[in-house]
Amino acid sequence: MLTVKKTGLYTSIQDLGRFGYRKLGVPGSGAMDSYAASVANSLLENEEEDAVLEITMTGPTLVFEKPTYIAVSGAELSMKRNEESLEKNSVHKIEAGDEISFGQLEHGFRGYLAVKGGFKTKIVLGSRSFYFPVTNLAMVKEHMQIPYEETLEFEPKISSVTTKGFYKENILKVSPGPEYTMLNDTQLEGIFSKNFTIAKENNRMAYQLEEAIEGHKMSMLTSATLPGTIQFTPAGKLIILMRDGQTTGGYPRVLQLSSTAVSLLAQKKYGDRIRLRMH
Repeated sequence: MLTVKKTGLYTSIQDLGRFGYRKLGVPGSGAMDSYAASVANSLLENEEEDAVLEITMTGPTLVFEKPTYIAVSGAELSMKRNEESLEKNSVHKIEAGDEISFGQLEHGFRGYLAVKGGFKTKIVLGSRSFYFPVTNLAMVKEHMQIPYEETLEFEPKISSVTTKGFYKENILKVSPGPEYTMLNDTQLEGIFSKNFTIAKENNRMAYQLEEAIEGHKMSMLTSATLPGTIQFTPAGKLIILMRDGQTTGGYPRVLQLSSTAVSLLAQKKYGDRIRLRMH
């Protein structure tokens, strides 16, 4: 078992998400930054769908009760095993009783801790991803115990990787959404000519952008949405749906983020600046 000594700001179990239930109003959920989660799992030669810990801004303190191997990718969170500093994007051997803790956030917003074989929490609707009320919890709780399999020996084919400065990018690539053609020239110029600031209203459900463009008076029927759908409110605000975002919405869906752009946006926090660029 892994014992959660301290929870951090928002730490949850996530995998690639649950599929086939959007018609019932159940979001896909899954790792906000699927790229970083895949790096951590790949280093351990896990299956791509194995569950990881998603760590948001402030990391947890964790105690491992059985030997295993771990890898952490994503945000620059200073990490220690007991009192020893550990590098991210590397495989680390863990002994029974080892404590992993995280310090100050240096860059990015979300980190991913993978364990050899993945975390073995309950599967609900085909996924281990936390999403309340589909799962009992939205995030881990203090003193919670998370199961994983003991691993005594493991010889990784690749013990560490160097990732590009992906999270320092501020350009999000988009493609036209179903209601893209409703945008007039002034609105298009507003979207593609300016920097936008991440508003304080940002979480696993959606990111709102602070700056407004010229609004609209269009009404439409509630229609299907996806992670990365950019909704356009009558007041001229842009709302970008994320992994736990609603499955339908009544605002025009003017743009759609690429999968890579969703992962990049997941590493942005309040006050960070982004630009939108047509893919």
